[in-house]
Formats: sequence, C-alpha cells, structure tokens
Amino acid sequence: QVHLVESGGGSVQAGGSLRLSCTHSEWTCRRSTRCMGWFRQAPGNEREGVVIIDSDGRPTYADSVKGRFTVSKDNAKNTLYLQMNSLKPEDTAMYYCAAGPRPGAPSPLDAGFFIWWGQGLQVTVSS
Repeated sequence: QVHLVESGGGSVQAGGSLRLSCTHSEWTCRRSTRCMGWFRQAPGNEREGVVIIDSDGRPTYADSVKGRFTVSKDNAKNTLYLQMNSLKPEDTAMYYCAAGPRPGAPSPLDAGFFIWWGQGLQVTVSS
C-alpha cells in the first residue's frame, strides 16, 4: 500500500498561480509509461487526466493545460509537484494525485487505471 498526501490547494483569481504537492510513501516506479499523475474532477464531470509522468519523469499533458501547468518530481523527497499558472475558472475542480499504474489503460491520461489515490485538493479559480 502506497500512501499519497496532497497539499497546496486553495482559491485564486483567474490568471493566478498555485502549486500542488503530493508526497508518497516509499515506492519506486520501474520502467513504466505511466507512473504517477494528477487528475481532476469538477462537479458533474468525470475525473479527467491533467498530466502523468513515466518512470523517467517524462510528462504527458492534457491539451487543456499545456503551456500553463508544469509537473516535476523530487525523488529525494518522494514528492510530485504541479505548478499551475495562468489559471482559468474552468480549472476549478478537486485535484487528485495518483500512483501505481494498472495495465490496460486505453490512453495515458485515463483516470481509471491507477491503484493509489490521494485524498484530493480543492482548487477554485474565480473570474
């Protein structure tokens, strides 16, 4: 069992920035195209992928956040970050960190194929 603890959510005006953090217990993702990621879910919507990283830390971003969001990983601290800039009201959602890929995902950003999930963080962007 891998535990994920998220921090950094909050409220911000459009155009602002937030940084999310996800610290995980000891675990190493080896040779996988999908190791960890950030997902979000707005009320009434399905959970969607924001960004995932592979075992080398290479990211795959959703089109909606490309150029605005940046993911990074500090392996020494077991922490995954999501720097969110130029935030828009449509970025408002619960944000979740996930780890531990399940096989068979139809696409890299599919939210249904990760084993471990954080508790979620509310991000609210006002216009």
